[in-house]
Amino acid sequence: MVVSNQNKHGIYFISDIHFGLQSEDEERLKLDRLERLFALIKQDGRSLFMLGDILDYWMEFRHVIPKGFSRLICLLSDLVRSDVEVFYVAGNHDFYLGSFFERELGIQTRYGMNNFEYAGRKFLYAHGDGLGDGDLGYKFFARFVRNRFNLALLTAFHSDLAISLMKRLSYLSRHHKPVDIPKESNRLLNFAESIAAEREFDYFVCGHNHAKGEHLLANGKSRYINLGTWIDGRYPYGVFMHGEFHLKELQR
Repeated sequence: MVVSNQNKHGIYFISDIHFGLQSEDEERLKLDRLERLFALIKQDGRSLFMLGDILDYWMEFRHVIPKGFSRLICLLSDLVRSDVEVFYVAGNHDFYLGSFFERELGIQTRYGMNNFEYAGRKFLYAHGDGLGDGDLGYKFFARFVRNRFNLALLTAFHSDLAISLMKRLSYLSRHHKPVDIPKESNRLLNFAESIAAEREFDYFVCGHNHAKGEHLLANGKSRYINLGTWIDGRYPYGVFMHGEFHLKELQR
């Protein structure tokens, strides 16, 4: 994929906002900050990559849109209508995005690890769930949740019951933690190192483990970037512009 169009130069990245998880006040703060970020993107951004867990849970029905995300949906629709390309990678909480985001909002949905080139730079991007060695339990869990037959069963339930079940699955996903926490914190960094030994890229951008940071990999050229999370009162995002990648934060 090659990022296209416009005279704007910014490529923006966010992840792990987890809308629907926190109190009403905290949710409102996150939406206010997202609206502020989208205003910046409209000025100089050509693309936004949402790298998973933007929603803490999502269940798509044929005739029902889950309650609680109206303002977010309006903000996303407005951003797309402002001629910004928006990509949404499913995470381990917004398990399966269905067709609503593409058909109704014009957002391009993705799963797993993807890539694009822009301004002579090669980007790999993913949420981060299921990548690398180990954590077989989660990998089985993800296959179970995204299986089309199981999704059909879930959507056959009454919407209130199905959404309650999705919230429960989101809770289980959050509390599924390996015994060795330091190993889990380094898993995505180690995965990026292994990929850098096999193929050329400039940036591996992800989220998932909420460990915001940037690391130069062993080859001395590629960089690992983790976007962090919005659930701890901070509002980080990444932007690539004029040949440089920066991790930034919106102020409270």
